[in-house]
Amino acid sequence: MPGIGAVGARCRHRPRRRPDQAKGSGQQADGSGETAMDAAIWIYQFRLIVLGDSTVGKSCLLHRFTEGRFPGPMHCDPTVGVDFFSRLVEIEPGKRIKLQLWDTAGQERFRSITRSYYRNSVGGLLVFDITNRSSFEHIYDWLDEAKMHVQPFQIIFILVGHKCDLESDRQVTREEAEELASACSMKYIETSAKEATNVEESFTILTKDIYELVKKGEISIQDGWEGVKSGFVPNVVHSSEEATSLGEQCPC
Repeated sequence: MPGIGAVGARCRHRPRRRPDQAKGSGQQADGSGETAMDAAIWIYQFRLIVLGDSTVGKSCLLHRFTEGRFPGPMHCDPTVGVDFFSRLVEIEPGKRIKLQLWDTAGQERFRSITRSYYRNSVGGLLVFDITNRSSFEHIYDWLDEAKMHVQPFQIIFILVGHKCDLESDRQVTREEAEELASACSMKYIETSAKEATNVEESFTILTKDIYELVKKGEISIQDGWEGVKSGFVPNVVHSSEEATSLGEQCPC
């Protein structure tokens, strides 16, 4: 599965500077030759929300995905309200999606806060702990609550069974998790933030599924909704309508 995009789209009428030229012009380039301008290029922004009971490991998943590290339970305090993360994902060569990620608190006392974030999310990860059966049984509650508050917009979910490194303590079988996911028209994946198992894949699969729906027109950018936003890509148009309106004009 693709991870962070190493190469961004560029305007065909404006050649990209080489790394040494970027430095000379005041732009910073990293070891791969990517400049700050490259990192700013993305075709869409998707807002994703991560839901599930307290202590299922939502924050650890996000730290692993966005920072490449596992903070561990001793260094990952329970989320208070909502925390924010972001990362770029390259879903096709030269096509990046910027993900705004909302890490929500699982405790009941924060639910009134987290509910307000459902409406502006286009996708979500429903996370349970495979060693904690009650967290699995609460998935229907999280799903129903999210669908209620996201109306009239659409939200796409993936079911995530976390802490698969603790196989000997498993309380939820893969088969019953897959059955729940199928019944709710979701995909299912098992992850471990500790061992970096399927963390990239879980976010990338969800991002690709949303992107395909956007391309088909089943999900669209709408005024007053922050779930999907158009990004900054000089040489890429996002739809046939845009292509018609822009013609051969470079939108730089």
